[in-house]
Amino acid sequence: MRTIGVLVMALGACALATACSPVTEAPAESAAAPAAAPPAPKLTDAEKQAILASLPAPYNTGNLANGKTQFALCQSCHTITEGGPNRTGPNLHGVFGRTAGTHEGFKYSDAVKAAGFKWDAEKLDAWLADPRGFLPGNRMSFVGIKDPQKRIDLIAYLKVETGFQPAK
Repeated sequence: MRTIGVLVMALGACALATACSPVTEAPAESAAAPAAAPPAPKLTDAEKQAILASLPAPYNTGNLANGKTQFALCQSCHTITEGGPNRTGPNLHGVFGRTAGTHEGFKYSDAVKAAGFKWDAEKLDAWLADPRGFLPGNRMSFVGIKDPQKRIDLIAYLKVETGFQPAK
């Protein structure tokens, strides 16, 4: 019984410590971890639909439920929440408009660091279709999504869920 109690205490401590999480990239250089940002308010379905409707074609026709399903292929390596952790890939919150290879705290391949472009829907579509062909030398092992509609749905979902702000 004592062994079980010790195990339960150890597992509880592990759940509270980030050291138990697998680390695949070097952490950001800092003396102290920054305070966690308060969670962003959840968007209502109506707000999500309004953002979707504001997107340029063809993304304004995206199916958010299917986009979420497609993101399941990505979530083992990426998070999308504001202030979320990097995994094998960088956190994608705020990715649209960000210069490739610049998300703080993530160690990118030389190819991505040297890419020099800003992420937009068209660049992400080409990346998702064939990551290695789009940017040779990157470390992403994902083979891509060949179906154009699945990419449209995924990009629409990412725009809605990663803090994209439509032009006013």
